[in-house]
Amino acid sequence: MSFAAAMLLALAIELAIGWPDALYRRIGHPVTWIGALISALEGRLNRGAPSVRNARGILALVVVVLATGLPALVIGLALPSGPLGVVLTGLLAWPFLALRSLHSHLRAVDRPLSRGDIPGARQAVSMIVGRETAALGEEGIARAALESLAENTSDGIVAPLFWGALLGLPGIALYKAINTADSMIGHRSARYAQFGRAAARLDDLVNLLPARLSGIAFALVSARPLGALRTMRRDAPQHRSPNAGWPEAAMAAGLGVRLSGPREYGGQRSDEPWLNPGAPDPLAPDLARGLALYRRAMVLVALGLLGLAAI
Repeated sequence: MSFAAAMLLALAIELAIGWPDALYRRIGHPVTWIGALISALEGRLNRGAPSVRNARGILALVVVVLATGLPALVIGLALPSGPLGVVLTGLLAWPFLALRSLHSHLRAVDRPLSRGDIPGARQAVSMIVGRETAALGEEGIARAALESLAENTSDGIVAPLFWGALLGLPGIALYKAINTADSMIGHRSARYAQFGRAAARLDDLVNLLPARLSGIAFALVSARPLGALRTMRRDAPQHRSPNAGWPEAAMAAGLGVRLSGPREYGGQRSDEPWLNPGAPDPLAPDLARGLALYRRAMVLVALGLLGLAAI
């Protein structure tokens, strides 16, 4: 079976229909099922001394991985070979991608921002970022949105496709379980610093290659491919995350703006280094340009999958 062809089909389905609201209201979503399991485990296990929390966090992660990976493995092995297997794998992999929904969330920021509706744009961007947004102006909103777009292109699309093309249904399901665990408990706050450490470290590991591939894709479809690649290689290692800096730096250079930099989390200032320093802050038109860059990068990703499927 061609896993790459199955992932290409899953990408096409997600682009065409996303995850319909009627379906969500009826059965929820596989990621929310995983999230419910993580939440239940965290509520029961995240207590005690730091060393105990660390061990219990590892246990919770193992449970989540097994609860997601084993059913996906059994189903994957039971699927037929040939075109029917490709179609069924694509259908089962479809919910683990976020191509359409990511674009929709960013368009929800872009529309009010392009009209000068700062409160509306501020409210929209608060739904997709963790930093404080109450005092953000046009530049801060555009910067936060572009960073979210760059990072989530890797986490929500390129990484699941990468692991799905490599390992089929178990690969994409396991990746999504690990990434969901990191997004829920892999924080540096007092509550999660110990309990979520294993989830954060494992998420860093499984995103190493996809994050760099995401950055390369952004760079290649930009107006300055070589310059964007050089900036990405220079600036990405300065980022607080071992992975997020790669697509963010490539997007910053590709658009000719600066990203990352200082921000606030929970009332605490975090002085992050700039990516593509010396460039101006992004403004409203740059968010629209970032969405266009994202669309071109996704075409390149789809062509890559098509090439792999043809081999």
